[in-house]
Amino acid sequence: MNLIQRVQDILLKPKATWPVIDGEAETTASLYQRYVMILAAIPAVASFIGLSVVGYGGFGVSFRVPLLSGLVHMVVGYVLGLVTVFVLALVVDALAPTFGGRKDPISALKVVAYSMTAAWVGGLFALLPSIGVLGLLASLYSIYLLFTGLPVLMKVPEAKAAAYTAVVILCAIVLMLVLAALSGLALPTRSMFGATTAGGPAVTIKTPDGEVKIDTAKMDDLAKKMEEAGKRMEEAQKSGDPAAAGKAMGEMMGALTGGNGQPIAPADLKASLPEALGDLKREAIESQGGQAIGIASSMAKASYAAADKRVELTITDLGGTAGLAALAGWANMTMDKETAEQVEKVYKQGARTVREEYRKDGSHGEVTVLLTNGVIVEAKGQQVDLAVLKKALDTVGLDKLEGIKRPAK
Repeated sequence: MNLIQRVQDILLKPKATWPVIDGEAETTASLYQRYVMILAAIPAVASFIGLSVVGYGGFGVSFRVPLLSGLVHMVVGYVLGLVTVFVLALVVDALAPTFGGRKDPISALKVVAYSMTAAWVGGLFALLPSIGVLGLLASLYSIYLLFTGLPVLMKVPEAKAAAYTAVVILCAIVLMLVLAALSGLALPTRSMFGATTAGGPAVTIKTPDGEVKIDTAKMDDLAKKMEEAGKRMEEAQKSGDPAAAGKAMGEMMGALTGGNGQPIAPADLKASLPEALGDLKREAIESQGGQAIGIASSMAKASYAAADKRVELTITDLGGTAGLAALAGWANMTMDKETAEQVEKVYKQGARTVREEYRKDGSHGEVTVLLTNGVIVEAKGQQVDLAVLKKALDTVGLDKLEGIKRPAK
């Protein structure tokens, strides 16, 4: 199965694609490895980029989820997405006889997984949280996909498909509320469907603030890496070795994020933070590192102050975000937005991506740089101008950070 072609087919010609899906021999493992685990990552990863790097806001006020908190939200959201598909498939299978259909666990998983395609692909819009309202379109289209797939996969009479769909949607809403309560997340609604492509190698999302380009060729390459990792995970599961299965899961997540090694050691990141920024003296410094299901990270942060002036420098390495950036496409994003009180820009500086946000009265400013090796360097300031923040980034030694080789796994 070609991932990109299947996505296009189920979105553009679902009625012709459902019979093809019905005739395919699949297992729970193969569906997850080749489709669900890949596409479910889109809204999770895009939300991380949109909320922790781009930010959201209005009326002159903006907010961004801290990078490490955003990473936690991404992992939790991704895992809950995988759980939702599995539990909802159980619901679809259990309800089938009630509406004159057949019980078939694999068919139920197929119809849930493929009907979710619109919402997952629409997750690309989470890169720009300001247009999240378009998520309603994706939700409605996913409902339509479910409606067209139930008669084919679960063999229910078409006359009962609408009622079947309605009950499944109600169950899905209850399930999501329960999972949301358990997760304790309080994030804005992920933006959804709306990006289009005409068979070209890239998807372009245009908005009044700028545009984002998604390279589908890179996405297809990422899918192949995920499939290879999935095969190793399946072999590990068959061996009955829990340690091997756990390692294989880590490889799967590593393939997703494009990780090409362990993150830079926290101590090395900490050493890059200067003792002073001009007349601003360092008053605190910290570093930490950790790993969750194959996604490793390290961070170092220092704060500087002099009178009412304050600057905070943060260096974060997610263990190689090349694959993550390729999937979300945020490194190809541009933005230029200005109001009477505030300016926000995202632009390319050579191969790097830079984001600037500052209030014109000098009360607050932020500059974030995504280096080519995936390291993120951020400077936040209060009562300092943009030039001070840019100079603070220069003192970190961006070229040196970019040249650090990550430890091999």
